[in-house]
Amino acid sequence: DKMDKTVVVQVEDLRAHNLYRKVLRRRRRFQAHDETNECRAGDRVRIMETKPLSRTKRWRVVEIVERAR
Repeated sequence: DKMDKTVVVQVEDLRAHNLYRKVLRRRRRFQAHDETNECRAGDRVRIMETKPLSRTKRWRVVEIVERAR
């Protein structure tokens, strides 16, 4: 709601440490373009890479997979 047509998407990735084999949770945050301003906090969305839309936006929201409760 704070940014017009922009959402921050957190992508979580599980990977094992090379030496110790402990499973680590890696989180990355991307700014994505939401043309319809439809996304709300907590929604699960699918994003795809696109041409640079601004200094920080290189992704856009394709669909909302699951709505937040």
